[in-house]
Amino acid sequence: MKELGRARRPLSSPLRKERTRIGVSAGQVKRILELLATAFPHASVELEARNSLELLVATILSAQCTDERVNAVTPLLFRQYQTATDYAQADQAELEALIRPTGFFKSKARHIIACGRVLRDKFGGRVPDTMEALTSLPGVGRKTANVWLGSCFGTPSVVVDTHVKRVAGRLDLTTHQDPTEIEYDLQRLIPRDQWISGSQRLLLHGRYVCLARAPKCGECVLGQDCSWEGKRLSA
Repeated sequence: MKELGRARRPLSSPLRKERTRIGVSAGQVKRILELLATAFPHASVELEARNSLELLVATILSAQCTDERVNAVTPLLFRQYQTATDYAQADQAELEALIRPTGFFKSKARHIIACGRVLRDKFGGRVPDTMEALTSLPGVGRKTANVWLGSCFGTPSVVVDTHVKRVAGRLDLTTHQDPTEIEYDLQRLIPRDQWISGSQRLLLHGRYVCLARAPKCGECVLGQDCSWEGKRLSA
């Protein structure tokens, strides 16, 4: 499959040189990926969707919300709204009521309606398949676009959400805070054919083990590769 529109930066740029100072070796990255593959052998997006439009909407809803809560909301939502035109013509208040449990429901409803209109008017009701086109949609950033590209097309992509950001920082895979810069760092460190699975496993590790407030360090398979100063050693 051809490579879809991913922003590139010249290898000689100052930013690219800065990334070479990340404090982790190629051997450590390989071991981290192997250990995560053992811990999460079936790494996949946990959002439930039957087609590309549903996955796009579910990913928009997942912003600052758990996948579990999104999955509780979407069955009724997807029965009522099945096409881009359905979303484009949705009543704001009715849509808000359906997605309220996901939080930030007013802005999410606005984005979904606006996204439906752009899909209907500009893309013939179909979800586009390039980074540039996807991120032109209301409410769609690089994270949402990468989820969609990887899950629907198998296009090599690195998803960076709050979990990936946290785990990558603790493992010294990045020195950045900006999600896009973290994405570029992980693209450099992780073999291209593992971008999708590798970033999804980092996400799952952050979701279930390397928690923000109470990390389960005693259960972590990456103990020897983690030099995070907040690591909780078992008693």
